[in-house]
Amino acid sequence: MKLEFHSNKDFWAGAMFIAIGAGAMFSARNYPFGTSLRIGPGYYPIILSGILIAFGLYVMLRGLRKNEKIQGNWSIRALIVLPFSMVLFGILMKLAGFIPALIALCFVSAASGREFKFTEVLLLTIFLGALSVTLFVWGLGLPYPLIRKF
Repeated sequence: MKLEFHSNKDFWAGAMFIAIGAGAMFSARNYPFGTSLRIGPGYYPIILSGILIAFGLYVMLRGLRKNEKIQGNWSIRALIVLPFSMVLFGILMKLAGFIPALIALCFVSAASGREFKFTEVLLLTIFLGALSVTLFVWGLGLPYPLIRKF
């Protein structure tokens, strides 16, 4: 069995998960961990980072077993539009509020693909908007203004 790492898609996905988990764990290393009864600010970042690293190891080992190759080409459009949509979300959160920022994020990120269908994106935006407002603003009480007045 010959292992080829350079074009193994699951190997590199697992490596990415491990790197992100290790980076998050490294940045949370100075936070007090606490205990299960008295959770400190470092508890969740470290636990979730450990889970992400374990998941990355699983994906990496599965990739070594199956040895699936990366297919297709890089999408330059997606490489430009997706980071732009996240930056636009951050800017619009401050200027326009949570709902307009979420609408822009959904539509702009969906436009990065070739199969953009307005009706599907609209339904997804309505569903994600209602779910996000319910969970984050009303459920968790995060102080996000829904719509800013100019």
